[in-house]
Amino acid sequence: MSASSVAARRLAAAAVASAAAVGAFVPPASAADHDLRGRNARVEISDVQSDTWGRQDRSNRSLNREWVEITNNTRRDVTLSGWTLSDRDGHTYTFHHYRLDGRSTVRVHTGYGRDTRTDLYQDRRRSVFEGRHDTATLRNAYGRVVDTFFLGGDRDRDGGYRNHGGHHRGH
Repeated sequence: MSASSVAARRLAAAAVASAAAVGAFVPPASAADHDLRGRNARVEISDVQSDTWGRQDRSNRSLNREWVEITNNTRRDVTLSGWTLSDRDGHTYTFHHYRLDGRSTVRVHTGYGRDTRTDLYQDRRRSVFEGRHDTATLRNAYGRVVDTFFLGGDRDRDGGYRNHGGHHRGH
């Protein structure tokens, strides 16, 4: 075997070993376990407003002041057809034939209305989310949890809860 072929084999072996080492790199636990909520999440529940008028007012106007915002943080459109939005008690809204544009938000209202690109309506006659003690869960078309938003926050001037204090559970 010539000296040049031995050197070439050693160089090739070193290249393979270093590629394997790079591929096997595992980040520290704190980086691996990092919750990618907020700006890094693909699609998330970005805000919830619930029961801001009190349980007695069931007018459509009041019901439509209860909403959940879903945000697509990516540049690409995401088809939400078959996705669901539900509360702790199992009230479920299913998205039908809806595509959420990249870097955009849709607001899902509880009451009746005409669906647009930025506002969808569940067509319900009663409030869904119960103040600070409820949870909004977004699932994809396969039933996997995409995001969970725990409602909570301070009372607003209307006596309901504006959910500035809501928070996510990472998935």
